[in-house]
Amino acid sequence: MPRNPLKSMLSACALAVLISGCGGGNTPSATSSTGAAAPGFPLTVENCGVRTTYQRPPQRAVSLNQHATEALLSLGVEKSMIGTGYLDDKILPEYQAAYDGVKVISKEYPSFETLLAAEPDFVYGGWTSTFDEKEGRSRAAFTKAGINTHLNTEECPTGPVTVAALDEEIRTLAKIFGVPERGEERLKTLHATLDAVEGKLNGAAPVKLFVYDSGDKTAFTAGGKGIGNEMIRRAGGVNLFADLDKAFGDVSFEQVAQRAPEAIVIYDYGDQSVEDKKKFLLAHPALKDVPAIRDQRFAVLPLSSTVLGVRMPAAVESLAKQLHPDRVR
Repeated sequence: MPRNPLKSMLSACALAVLISGCGGGNTPSATSSTGAAAPGFPLTVENCGVRTTYQRPPQRAVSLNQHATEALLSLGVEKSMIGTGYLDDKILPEYQAAYDGVKVISKEYPSFETLLAAEPDFVYGGWTSTFDEKEGRSRAAFTKAGINTHLNTEECPTGPVTVAALDEEIRTLAKIFGVPERGEERLKTLHATLDAVEGKLNGAAPVKLFVYDSGDKTAFTAGGKGIGNEMIRRAGGVNLFADLDKAFGDVSFEQVAQRAPEAIVIYDYGDQSVEDKKKFLLAHPALKDVPAIRDQRFAVLPLSSTVLGVRMPAAVESLAKQLHPDRVR
């Protein structure tokens, strides 16, 4: 779609929303009956180096990546969403009905032109690759086209990513969509799960863990900067590569052997199955004396549950059950 018609459409939408709201969303309209701005707007958000001022809640939002889509659905703003794309797993059952009401615009990442044709006013990405400059989808390009963007903040951390970052992400999204009370309700539910796990693990000896994401020459593992490290701690484990100063990184299998993990957490995704990953690790000569290999002690988490999103608390509970089955059932 040529850019000028899109901009004209967005401008028309901005004017029309003053009267009746652009799109049929369930978020508050741009103005009250008196003509005043909706509560909480204008709203300025600093996100991964981009400053955005929202005059009203998004009415035509697109979410890309699993955790981005589920975060928005968890806030009940599906009627303000006109497209999704790039899932890694099946959508969570509690969001399936809402998800089915939103158009899937691409199996993976759509082109910039495809996104323009959908006429969004907001694009939320879970991974940095959502806004790949080489693919023409930079945030600056969206801004130039009059489209606001937001990136999951695990992709631009200022320090170790903890539950506080999850709280901030959900609260910020809820404010952007004009539903801050829903954000607080969602966080209350998520924290209840985390608190229950913490209570059950009180006094339990932590299990020394190595995360195996992928790799055959080297091991791609979870470092100390991502939410995965926080998840391991809250599930009653110790990440043996927490000293890696990033969310993910490569280590040698000899380093893994030296640190002697008691259990190995496999991240499940992509073309290589969990069973294939187990077989590879069990047969690796450098790992033959590792306690986790000797005892065949593995835990499994889907990759979509190991990133900053609403799946995280349930994933902590799942990992805790696998590491401490005597305490967490």
